[in-house]
Formats: sequence, structure tokens, C-alpha cells
Amino acid sequence: MTPIADPRLLDRCAALVRAAAEGTDGARGHRRIVGISGAPGAGKTTLVLAVLAAAAADPRLAGRVAHVPMDGYHLPNADLDRLGRRDRKGAPDTFDVDAYAATLAAARAVPRAGLWAPSFDHGVGEPEPDTIEVPLDADLVLTEGNYLLLPDGGWPSVREQLDEVWFCDLGAEQRRSRLVERHVLTGREVDDAEAWVDRSDEANARLVVSGRDAADVVVVDGAVTS
Repeated sequence: MTPIADPRLLDRCAALVRAAAEGTDGARGHRRIVGISGAPGAGKTTLVLAVLAAAAADPRLAGRVAHVPMDGYHLPNADLDRLGRRDRKGAPDTFDVDAYAATLAAARAVPRAGLWAPSFDHGVGEPEPDTIEVPLDADLVLTEGNYLLLPDGGWPSVREQLDEVWFCDLGAEQRRSRLVERHVLTGREVDDAEAWVDRSDEANARLVVSGRDAADVVVVDGAVTS
């Protein structure tokens, strides 16, 4: 898929950046946060990367947009083993939702501070602490994850930190094909990848899609559809 960013999404980002810059006594106000939700394989990360690339070339946004993905808040494999959840890694209760919400709340805090967030190493399947910087000058934070609109399990505390949620939508067959390819690229055999997608990813997808109507914007392959 060719990364694109609908100009309407950039306009929304620019409006949020302007709002964040309108502080008091010459100080900037709280950072704004946009969540990008959607089922596994729907194009969330691709959309974020496209928006980040376009923002870097947009005078309204250059140097003012940061990125904190939900993936960094996967529970470590040792914790998943202890909890008996390793075989369904990626489900809603396999993330440290409290730490994720706390990071987003810290990003919104006033007075502002620079902060660090974890990333996720897909090669080894583990979070990497304090590897993503949210600079002091960032007025807008983009964060993507499957469960931003989930109504239970602690996820509403994440939604409370989001100024907008964009939902990435895509047909089930195209999503499934992307997911199988993704798992194969990380080392799974094709049969194993297909079994994992059908057992785990698609079960998670059914949960995620139920929140579609609560999003502010619906996006398909980078373009706003509603």
C-alpha cells in the first residue's frame, strides 16, 4: 500500500496544533492527542507514518508532531507466561493499559515536560523501555492501537486522554492477507501464520470493529470516508 495522508487529516492536525499553542502567560497549553484505532492489519501504522511524513513537510506542523504507539505497552513475555496469556498475545488484557494511559496523561500535563515512552521490538517480541521521545516542543501526539475505543478493561482511561479518534477500516480479506504476510516476515511458517491470524487476530478484530461508530473520522487507505 502506498502511504498517503488525506489533506483533511493534516488540516485536523493543524487545528489541534493551533489549539495546543494557545496557552496562557506566553506558555503553551496542553498537548493534543489523536488516537488511530482499527482492527489488526487495517493500516493504522501506515497511516501514522504517512501523516508524520506529510507533517514534516508542512509548515504548520513541522517539528510539532510526536508519535507514541500502543505497541510499546505489550506486557513482557515473562508476565504473559506467568498470567497464562502468552498464547493470545495482542488481546486487550495483554497490554499494560494503566501505564499507557499514564503516559498519555503525562503528555497532556501542564506545565509541559519532555518525556520518554517504550517502543516494541517485533524481532524479539518484547517492549523496549524509554526509546521514544516526546519533545517539549511537540504540540500534537499521534498514538495508534487496536483498543482505543474499547468500553471496558481499563481502556476508557485511554480514550479520556484522546482529543480525537480516527478509525482505520478495511475489508476482512485484505486485512487477513496483510496479517499473514506480516507474521511470515517475522519468522512464522505460512500455516502457523494463518492459524494465528484466524485464532487470535480475527478474534481481536471483532472486538475492535464494534467501536467503529464512536470514532470521529473513518479512514480507508489514508483517505477520509466519513
